[in-house]
Amino acid sequence: MIYFNCDYMTGAHPEVLKKLYDTNMEHTPGYGMDVYTQEAKALILKSCGLERGEVYFLEGGTQANKIVIDRLLTRNDGVVCCESGHINVHESGAIEADGHKVIALPEKDGKLEAKDLEKYVADFYRDQTHIHMVRPAMVYISHPTEFGTLYTLDELTRIADVCHRYEMPLYVDGARLAYGLVAENTDISLQSLSTIADVFYIGGTKCGALFGEAVVTRRPELFMRFDSLMKLHGALLAKGRVLSVQFIALFTDNLYLRIGHHADRLANKLKEGFRSKGYKLFMDSPTNQQFIIIPNEKIAELRSVVGFDFWGPEGETESIVRFVTDWSTTEEAVDRLLKLI
Repeated sequence: MIYFNCDYMTGAHPEVLKKLYDTNMEHTPGYGMDVYTQEAKALILKSCGLERGEVYFLEGGTQANKIVIDRLLTRNDGVVCCESGHINVHESGAIEADGHKVIALPEKDGKLEAKDLEKYVADFYRDQTHIHMVRPAMVYISHPTEFGTLYTLDELTRIADVCHRYEMPLYVDGARLAYGLVAENTDISLQSLSTIADVFYIGGTKCGALFGEAVVTRRPELFMRFDSLMKLHGALLAKGRVLSVQFIALFTDNLYLRIGHHADRLANKLKEGFRSKGYKLFMDSPTNQQFIIIPNEKIAELRSVVGFDFWGPEGETESIVRFVTDWSTTEEAVDRLLKLI
């Protein structure tokens, strides 16, 4: 079998494992009070170009989304996202479980548009009965999106302008951020994202770490007693250095970006290979997720030798299939898949 199901099927990048191994026998305090956590925070803030900011390490994306949103909202507030937003589709009600409504708006190519956000919020405040309604109090987007597409700097800036006008924090889910930062023709860098978003997270789980995400904010005042809230949610890891050590490795010698480059290059080779054989794209993604429309009989044939995600039907005889690359994907695996089609 060759596997293209997702970007967290294997363990961790060898350089991450080596850093864990090299520090394994050291004795350090728990709960993020160790020297490695401080070193990782400083490395990340420097990479983001932030002189003032804060970094928090969490174990996974759902955990990060749930706790950040819980911190930024009161119980009668809601979070705005697009219809395909991860918190709207694939979080099993984790956000709603804390008493926060997810307000889903239309999308284009997996992205929320500033004009739709502006209209919704303006209409909300024009409604004289809005005190009886859930207030849109923050905005959630993903970069890359659930379909591997990317916001431009202009699109992101226009969304942020609406957020600032209505005093709504902008939160960016960066579960696959490595693949977005190095994508061809992108104009969003880690530094520009850090300037525009009020809070975002740098994904590790899907980008070479065993597990872990780094939540970054340029507005520490929004995160009062956040460590305590993490504990309340059962998310303050006793062996906190296991998370920070991994991010030290990811942010040393550009490993995080190198992982992104490798996966994006192979994903685009895969995409162009499918195109050259007459297959259509469901969504033109420049990152490590590729969505291809394939005849159902060919899908059945591939299943015995290729791992992939079935995304849904596209008409009566074809379906959308997702192929995902990561740090462990090999040139040989991509070549073999293209030969099979």
